[in-house]
Amino acid sequence: MIASHIRSLMPGHLTDVPSSDQHTVKPWFNGRLDFSPPVKDLAGEGFPLTGGRLDYLGGRPIAALVYKRRQHIINLMVWPASSEADRSPTAAIRQGYRLLHLAHGGMIYWAVSDLNEDEMKEFVGLVVR
Repeated sequence: MIASHIRSLMPGHLTDVPSSDQHTVKPWFNGRLDFSPPVKDLAGEGFPLTGGRLDYLGGRPIAALVYKRRQHIINLMVWPASSEADRSPTAAIRQGYRLLHLAHGGMIYWAVSDLNEDEMKEFVGLVVR
């Protein structure tokens, strides 16, 4: 997760579909993934969507949704849960980045950013509400 986040921060790698419109980002994944990722507009709550990209985890294509909080980038990696039931977020810090992992509504979510803990928890709470 961290390697994907760091790669995305390199110039030209952040988004494949740069858009703040969830109705542009969500359909962009059609035909690129075997699932439809939930894409939310969280601009009103202070976490604007900036786009999305195709990423890979263990050889599997996943959705990477990109949000911002002030000047901080948040990568939200999403893919279907095989059999994992909903579970509350678990947090970790690795290499100076905060990670939150949870399962909700048949999807697995990993959020990665250098945001503080409270703002990351707020963001994840908005994603799954």
